[in-house]
Amino acid sequence: MSLERYLRQIQQHKTFTILQFEGGVSIRLLFLMKTVIIRLNYYCRECFSIRYKKQTYHTKGANTLHIKTVGVVGVGTMGQGIAEMLASKGLDVIIIEHSDERLVYGKQMIEVSLDKQIEKWALTKSEKKLIMNRIEATTSYERLADCELVIESITEDLEQKKAVFEAIDRICGPDVILASNTSTLSLTELASVTKQPDRVIGMHFIYPVSKIDLVEIVRGLKTSEETFVQTKHFVEEVINKKGVMVFESPGFVTSRLICLFINEALHVLEEGVASAEDIDRAMRIGYSFQHGPFEMCDRFGLDSVLAALDRMFREYGELKYRPSIVLKKMVRAGHLGVKSGVGFFKYDKDGDRI
Repeated sequence: MSLERYLRQIQQHKTFTILQFEGGVSIRLLFLMKTVIIRLNYYCRECFSIRYKKQTYHTKGANTLHIKTVGVVGVGTMGQGIAEMLASKGLDVIIIEHSDERLVYGKQMIEVSLDKQIEKWALTKSEKKLIMNRIEATTSYERLADCELVIESITEDLEQKKAVFEAIDRICGPDVILASNTSTLSLTELASVTKQPDRVIGMHFIYPVSKIDLVEIVRGLKTSEETFVQTKHFVEEVINKKGVMVFESPGFVTSRLICLFINEALHVLEEGVASAEDIDRAMRIGYSFQHGPFEMCDRFGLDSVLAALDRMFREYGELKYRPSIVLKKMVRAGHLGVKSGVGFFKYDKDGDRI
């Protein structure tokens, strides 16, 4: 369809007032206008086909799983991203934290993320309001009784995660899927504290959740085929991401490889081969990485990367997983990356590089 026809359609629908130009219009301006119009055309389809419809999703087969409400336990960096993504897909979301302060902070960070999308014309203020209205914040686990799926996303601490699974197992009905966003811990061990370990599964999202279309679907020793099939359907048909089946192993696929990448970059830094900034620039430009290893580490959280490496070092016993001393020092100093405002680089309260 020509640019002129697009302009006529917009003028007819009175979406914009078309500016009259004297003489010719530059190629650059025409390209910009066409880009904006294409984006609006795509955006309208998204609005009417997904965001403004209250949908009920189900899986194929005899046992149908209706998904309307999803619980997210823990609203740290990953929990915030998961909750925002689910709400943007039209699902009701209940977020759980141990304190009101953490809940307020979590919702504020979700709003910051949505505001950034508004600035880029990827979202409208009315859509932001719809998304935020779908997110209910509470400190009471009892609210999870209304969920069809619960995703645990707290810090990588085995005992804390087991306590969470014990609690949600008591509250949630027998047909509710209990998922964990853990990147390194054993799903089998988490499932061992529940009465129905067959309904426990891993759903490992990749940061940033809204932009990365991959989810590792991790099967524990007792995860049933039905739970796996329902989870895979939810991932691929409901939230429109690509699911990769992974059998339980420390670090799974993505965390195991990316943590080794970060750890090797730390060794290069220790040896004085190049600065953190130059190492990141080399990987961004040379290999088309969105973030270099050090900014990646900052955004994951230095403490999370250290915990993952420590866990894999204990499980595998190989020296390549032994965390760099630089990483240990920075965590001890409280330089945790974006969450603390300083890591290998400095960040503002919105998580942007300073």
